[in-house]
Amino acid sequence: MDRKDVTPNKNGLLKKFGIGIAGGVIGGSLAFGGLYAVNGNNLNNSPSSSEQLTPQDNSGDTTVSNVSVNVNSDITEAVEKVQNAVVSVVNMQRVSQNSNSMYGGLFDDRTQSDSESSDSSDADLEAASEGSGVVYKKDGDTAYIVTNNHVVSGAQALEIVLHDGTKVQGELVGTDSYTDLAVIKISSDKVDAVAEFGDSDNLKIGEPAIAIGSPLGSDYANSVTQGIVSSLNRNITNTNDDGDPININAIQTDAAINPGNSGGPLVNIEGQVIGINSVKIVQSSDSVSVEGMGFAIPSNDAVSIINQLEKDGKVTRPALGVTMIDMANISAQQREQILNTPEDLTTGVVLRSIQSATPAEKAGLEKYDVITKIDGEDVETSTDVQSALYKKKVGDSIEVTFYRGSKEQTVTVELTIDQEALNNTQE
Repeated sequence: MDRKDVTPNKNGLLKKFGIGIAGGVIGGSLAFGGLYAVNGNNLNNSPSSSEQLTPQDNSGDTTVSNVSVNVNSDITEAVEKVQNAVVSVVNMQRVSQNSNSMYGGLFDDRTQSDSESSDSSDADLEAASEGSGVVYKKDGDTAYIVTNNHVVSGAQALEIVLHDGTKVQGELVGTDSYTDLAVIKISSDKVDAVAEFGDSDNLKIGEPAIAIGSPLGSDYANSVTQGIVSSLNRNITNTNDDGDPININAIQTDAAINPGNSGGPLVNIEGQVIGINSVKIVQSSDSVSVEGMGFAIPSNDAVSIINQLEKDGKVTRPALGVTMIDMANISAQQREQILNTPEDLTTGVVLRSIQSATPAEKAGLEKYDVITKIDGEDVETSTDVQSALYKKKVGDSIEVTFYRGSKEQTVTVELTIDQEALNNTQE
């Protein structure tokens, strides 16, 4: 499991800022989604061959009551609506004959011609890791599953385990490492349930949250844990195993999220998917213990991404061509001596730099401008700016309201440059 250090800013958001404005390090570590690595030492619920099972004498006066309790609650009803749409996603990868595989060399006696033949080419594939996913759409003969990018990363084949244990082959439609999302398609003939997305913009802190998935792999598929929405708009930034940046505007929950829950749904009390489970804090330091801090990609953000993945197999994003820092991380002295903004302006996003030939420069934005609104909606953090941008397409325009010193101004920015064309640009 790859664990990476993070630095919380003064608002408690997990983000690093390399601008000389220091924050307190608590030594926390992130596990991106709790991907469960499969090996030859999987948990086994069966008794060992050395154990002797003997019948017990059940005679006596103590009996089981014949009263049957039919428990129904908002939680059980919510789970019933979505659980059959939750799947396990098995990442299949090729292993060498010299490796210590989970099958103990069962197929290692094949000849080279056997292993290279088209009929047996997939026989070398073994389960490298497992995660979770959720079926969100059926379209004719095809059903679509959303999961995490890190669940499918490196896969040479994908095996999907449906809620009833049926195994089907999955085909990767597209991935987006930046938001840690991926879309898989399978044949729809054995799919009997599809999940519905809820509106993550309307979530309230403290409302119930339910996580469903396959902790520790498909042996524990359809496990349900309950908690609450602990917080909203947590900015999670890090890098994945390939070194690509990850930036998630996350829902925080205390519902237990364990290795293997990656890509599974976070569900509201109506049984709607409000997030895709992706990250948890697994440890901090020797003196600090962390529990109940999991993070999910909000459904509204996920839907925008998966629609693009379905259509194009990739995500193309607009960009301003700037680097930014939250106003909340600027000291009072810096505001007064560098920004010269009004004293009551304590939120917004400071532009640290502007790249040439970018939408921001063409619109006249300058270093140290403080963005406070986009399209008339308040923005308080760089995450807000990112979310506003990612709701747009390349070629769209946005209206940016900002302060330059004490003067408030508004400009229209044409989003004409793809983020991929901007080297060393954050937004």
